[in-house]
Amino acid sequence: MTRTFDPVQVGSIELFCRAAELGSFTAAAEAMGITPAAVSRSISRIEARLGVRLFVRTTRSIRLTSDGEVYRAECQQALDQIAEAERAITGQQREAKGLLRISVGTVYGRHRLVPLLPRFTAAYPGIEIELNLSNRNIDFVEDGYDLAIRMGEPRDSRLVTRKLEDAWLGVFASPDYLKRKGTPKSVADLGDHELIQFVLPSTGRPMAWIFKDSEGRDVDFGFESRQRVTDDVLGCVAWARAGGGLFQIYHFVAQEAVRSGQLVEVLKQVGARARPFYILYPQNRHLSARVRAFADFLVGSVQLAGAAEGATTVSGAIL
Repeated sequence: MTRTFDPVQVGSIELFCRAAELGSFTAAAEAMGITPAAVSRSISRIEARLGVRLFVRTTRSIRLTSDGEVYRAECQQALDQIAEAERAITGQQREAKGLLRISVGTVYGRHRLVPLLPRFTAAYPGIEIELNLSNRNIDFVEDGYDLAIRMGEPRDSRLVTRKLEDAWLGVFASPDYLKRKGTPKSVADLGDHELIQFVLPSTGRPMAWIFKDSEGRDVDFGFESRQRVTDDVLGCVAWARAGGGLFQIYHFVAQEAVRSGQLVEVLKQVGARARPFYILYPQNRHLSARVRAFADFLVGSVQLAGAAEGATTVSGAIL
């Protein structure tokens, strides 16, 4: 039997989401221009229909139950989609404005994204930016992000991907270290050098370096080292800059230290390998003008940055 949906339920859902947001039936009532009793009755009807409690109520406060948290996340997404669909129909979506919440890994965020943001905010004064720099996995619905930037193409079929670039890697060391230890001419020479190792926080395993063989194929180079850094890969860069050894990192991270003479690239003939970075957003989310504007801006800007570094960047189309 098909269950019909009462349009009045949308209003009740809006009241529920507002009460959850404000943490108060009274505050929700004031915001919506109705009485607290009307808010309470509306939410009680939802609870009766669902057969669950959405709020734990006390005389002074309310808080969501675990069922309420799940219901709020799904309802808020639905309300956002309805609002964006209405804006698209009325033409309001043609103007890029509103809050844009972005999640990006720490290294890419600090060294690639953040330097580009002033130009974007100047070009789109109606857009607010909330930036999260973190390497943790996110849930778009629960965490409320509009888009994310991550290394590697995700396997989650619920996400739409747009390729930003292939970020090129190089092996770097300080001039002082190379003066003391010599410059490696091949991968085989690395056994005679101090190699700084980064341990991936997500797996607890060391990150392999990537080189190319005589046929141009990617080859992982695994090794053991007495010099390891966990959590923050930029610690490896600082260690190399201080003369501690060799480290493989993206060109866009090392470029300033190279320009200033603090780092020198070695093994160029085998080290020109790359890792892909992507923009991600939920497949079932209407692509707002602000998300599209940011994605288009970022792809174009990264292409220019990559060209300036002498690296080829590749853009993708929205699927």
